[in-house]
Amino acid sequence: MMLVLMTLGLLVLLPAWHVLIRNQKRGATESVIIIGDDLEKISAINNNSEIDFIGYVSLNIRSQDGHKNPETTSESTPVATFTDGGTTSLVPQPEIDNLDYLGGLSRLHETLLSYDPDTAVLAFSQTDREEFFGVLNTCYNHGVTTKAHRELGDNILTCDTSKYEDLVDINLEPWDWQDRMIKRVFDMSFAATGLLVFSPLMIAIAIAIKVDSPGPIFYVQERTSAFGGTFSVYKFRTMIPETEDPTPIDDEENDRITRVGRILRDTHVDEIPQLWAIFTGKMSVVGPRAAWTDEEKELQKRVGDWQKRWFVKPGLTGLAQINEASSTNPKQKLGYDVEYIRRQSFPLDMQIIVKQVYKVINDALDYSA
Repeated sequence: MMLVLMTLGLLVLLPAWHVLIRNQKRGATESVIIIGDDLEKISAINNNSEIDFIGYVSLNIRSQDGHKNPETTSESTPVATFTDGGTTSLVPQPEIDNLDYLGGLSRLHETLLSYDPDTAVLAFSQTDREEFFGVLNTCYNHGVTTKAHRELGDNILTCDTSKYEDLVDINLEPWDWQDRMIKRVFDMSFAATGLLVFSPLMIAIAIAIKVDSPGPIFYVQERTSAFGGTFSVYKFRTMIPETEDPTPIDDEENDRITRVGRILRDTHVDEIPQLWAIFTGKMSVVGPRAAWTDEEKELQKRVGDWQKRWFVKPGLTGLAQINEASSTNPKQKLGYDVEYIRRQSFPLDMQIIVKQVYKVINDALDYSA
């Protein structure tokens, strides 16, 4: 009984302590650093802002005398050494006066621990998955508030509460901690119950897939998680194994779908293995639909602010799914996803789940008819 009580107590106390640390009042003086890959933007932010920065973090390394340390390739092209390894062509950049170089992006974790900044202003040339969202994830894990120039505001999720004219606050926590806790407890309960209840059905489906066509039982695909991270999604295989095409395509036009696969898709039971990703915390029951990483490259070209979906954990179903908005219409899909992020609450999740279950039952009845 003592073990049970301690476990329940820690499940409440640890998250509460985590929130208390994140929300604790800082001292009168706010410490701010600049993080980016564009020295020109770093210099501009430093010169045009009234903030007293303690330093900056960037890709370029400076030598001990305060100057860049160029090397020469076999073609005698000046290159700059990167902290992450490798070299790149050295483009002339303005010196950043009165601003200390704190280190490279590859050692951002150590830099944040050493200097303990309250806020980080991001100065990146683009909102890419590897660097920009990697930095966002690191800052989030360290409880560092992040800001960016307003010119990036259309590509990221923001809460325009910044007191500085040219900067916007990046919304790393669009949901309250109470909502996140309730959501996680519900996700674990939902996934555990589903895996237990559907285990006999999963065995039957596995046998049917092996009998129907050659190939593996499960289909594994890399999907995008929160802050641009990736994770593996498992689904029952519904297609003949072949090289994947990232271009969104309608199921009706796809001739690679097997006979059993068509049944699984029409009844939505091919999604059952994703309950494991929900149970382990990679996904939620409700949220923006996790997209294939290669497919997202195409979708980003078509919708410039597609990255706004990356600010929350992806879900098995969501507002876009119950409104039948798919990747074939990414702008409409993104609109529903952002609306969900802004409105998210436990009652809304329940409404979406009820509508999705109703839709699945209707689809199953239509198929059997």
